[in-house]
Amino acid sequence: MKKKKVIKKNKEKKQKTGFLKGIRLELKKVTWPAKKDVLKYSVATLVFCIVVVIFFQVLNLGLSVVKGVFN
Repeated sequence: MKKKKVIKKNKEKKQKTGFLKGIRLELKKVTWPAKKDVLKYSVATLVFCIVVVIFFQVLNLGLSVVKGVFN
């Protein structure tokens, strides 16, 4: 009975270790972007977000004006 528990624990430990090794191997295959690219994409994302916010603010203001005219 005790041997079965020990064998089961060892098997679980090997599975967890194998899983983590697999993750490490897959992460080594990833081509990570350069810092310059990350900065460029981050700035582009922020600019896009700002443009969208401005668009919706102007739209909201326009609709508020239209609502005020008809009330």
